[in-house]
Amino acid sequence: MAQNTNHTWTANDIPDQSGRTAVITGANSGLGLATARALAGAGAHVVLAVRDPKRGQAAAETVKGSTEVRPLDLADLSSVHRFAADWEGPLDLLINNAGVMYIPEARTKDGFEMQFGTNHLGHFALTNLLLPHVTDRVVSLSSTGHKTPGSPRIHFDNLNLTGEYDPVTAYGQSKLANLLFTLELQRRLTAAGSGVRAMAAHPGWAATNLQSNDASALRGLLMRLGNRLIAQDSQAGALPTLYAAVQDLPGGSFVGPDGRGEMRGNPTLVGRSAAASDPAAARRLWTASEELVGISWNPQLQPRH
Repeated sequence: MAQNTNHTWTANDIPDQSGRTAVITGANSGLGLATARALAGAGAHVVLAVRDPKRGQAAAETVKGSTEVRPLDLADLSSVHRFAADWEGPLDLLINNAGVMYIPEARTKDGFEMQFGTNHLGHFALTNLLLPHVTDRVVSLSSTGHKTPGSPRIHFDNLNLTGEYDPVTAYGQSKLANLLFTLELQRRLTAAGSGVRAMAAHPGWAATNLQSNDASALRGLLMRLGNRLIAQDSQAGALPTLYAAVQDLPGGSFVGPDGRGEMRGNPTLVGRSAAASDPAAARRLWTASEELVGISWNPQLQPRH
């Protein structure tokens, strides 16, 4: 259940971030760019981790504050490894923001279904590789799509949905995976004695270009109409991410808007589906993800802050 609050939380409530560094995936537009602007405006050094460095640089030029642009393609594990290998020094915030939604069937460079491969596996690999540098928290973006429509589940017997691809099913699986990843990451961090926190957030319905590549022309039209008539803007949509990134919340928290249907409103703690709260499924997904990306958890490499 969403928590009620009388205070309208905005980016102006972000504490001073001077001396802190944040990596934001997919920060060249939409929610990622809004998040970058807010954190940089509060004093953080923000790394825009983007697939297209030229677009990333153009975006960075609109951000007031300290920024840099680094190439990262979450649909290519070799790119994820290069990004992580080049990282030096502490990393206060890792914000797993990038994603794709309702796209036609496609595969990543490594052969994974594109929505699962980008939204979950790419971020799973990135987080595990960067975690020895992380000093504060990891925030992963999920969606209300993790629970509607059709009661999404993890298709453990066919994670790539081979022969049964449906764009909505694939998206729901990937967003459910984001929450199960957060659940299991927090469990492992706690067991390792780490003070790093794993958080999740969702923006509600925010008008971004995420809906622009829909596999269904009709659904795409309806989404564009919704963007005009219902959605909040990207600045408001980024508030749950920012809240999860800077507020003193318990590890494993899930933040979203407090309005009807969690589509818009003030950022607050929100609930998740039973499927997203299943520790056995979270552990099983973690094991499957390790096997798929070839990266194993080593608790001795995780920081204890």
